[in-house]
Amino acid sequence: MKDLFTEIWESVRRNKLRTCLTGFAVSWGIFMLIVLLGAGNGLMNSFMQGGGGFATNSVSVGGGWTSKPYDGLKAGRRIRLDDTDVALTGSDVFADHVDKVSATVGTNATVSYGRKYFSGYIDGQYPSAQEMSKVEIRYGRFLNDKDIRDSRKVVVMPESTAEKLLDSGQGVESLLGKYVKVGSLAFQVVGISKSDRMRNDNNLYAPFTTVKTVYGKGQEVGSISFTTKGLDTEAANEEFEKQYKAALNLHHRAAPDDERAVWVWNRAHQNVQMSQGRKILSTALWIIGLFTLLGGIVGVSNIMLITVKERTHEFGIRKAIGASPWDITKLIISESISITAFFGYIGMFLGMLTCMLLDKTLGQSTMSVMDEQVAMLVNPGVGLDVAVEATLVLIIAGTLAGFFPARKAASVRPIEALRAE
Repeated sequence: MKDLFTEIWESVRRNKLRTCLTGFAVSWGIFMLIVLLGAGNGLMNSFMQGGGGFATNSVSVGGGWTSKPYDGLKAGRRIRLDDTDVALTGSDVFADHVDKVSATVGTNATVSYGRKYFSGYIDGQYPSAQEMSKVEIRYGRFLNDKDIRDSRKVVVMPESTAEKLLDSGQGVESLLGKYVKVGSLAFQVVGISKSDRMRNDNNLYAPFTTVKTVYGKGQEVGSISFTTKGLDTEAANEEFEKQYKAALNLHHRAAPDDERAVWVWNRAHQNVQMSQGRKILSTALWIIGLFTLLGGIVGVSNIMLITVKERTHEFGIRKAIGASPWDITKLIISESISITAFFGYIGMFLGMLTCMLLDKTLGQSTMSVMDEQVAMLVNPGVGLDVAVEATLVLIIAGTLAGFFPARKAASVRPIEALRAE
């Protein structure tokens, strides 16, 4: 093995400039592959983070307007969801795909504390809303099952809303345990959540049962939310949405195929589409990067062909004194893999370093989306799996680059090789 590496080194040393130029092409190819994949990952992570305000398997449902006549009723009717829709959603009919179910009901109200007040909205929710809407609690807690069961008059409010009720310099946590007036009723503040400009920060979360009872909402609900399971493909999501809409439509005497009677925002469906888009983008970047790398591999193959031609006489002597075709083939392929791997890893290292620089520069830049600042790139880089895949690409590429020159060298007859100049 030592003799093999010594021969490889001597060959490279005799052709330093040619080897370095060829190696640069390999380095550039793997460098571009890593940077493209890293930037693509950063872009997709940014998209995923931008839509991170809700659970990826959550669905929101609301009432709409009928768009076609059905069962003797005209088009243009307002559909209002009710408790029966909530029960239907959580029933055995959809048990295979529906996990946790929540509903909302609310009303506008004036919220005051001392002499401070603002016009807000009290939003009746279930405890599962914290997971579905990814509500981050800064102080205190979110609603719990006991709040629902006992119809407690408690609220959770965002930080920015809490600040409106306090004097300058007072910490929002000072409101915990205090009572604020919502309309003419007193509600105890049990939690302060992180503000989120993607949502209405004038909303106060209160127990669903409390809001329904206090404000006399009867059977009406504003919207329904639930998490899904077992919907891993786009086709499965589309079929579920179709069946679910048809069931709700029929309950409200609307045509089963009326798309406007109720609206469904299926984030699980969007997540599947996003995952598919990510795979397509990753595949496209791999193809672009591999074609860039191909240019360097062709260069390695060319230099090995030139090396074989220059060393034909040497190979003839080796075969004349007993070297087998495999000895010649092994030497050429080993030299090819060595050049490709050495310069390839240099390119890989520089590519990962560039991804780190992108994270420190563009990764700190933001763009405005719906008044929310979203990072342009989030964690642009490649994982261990990509590094392993890139390593395999280098080994395969080096082997292919040296295979044809090696086969040519091994097929040279000793007598012909000895005659070569």
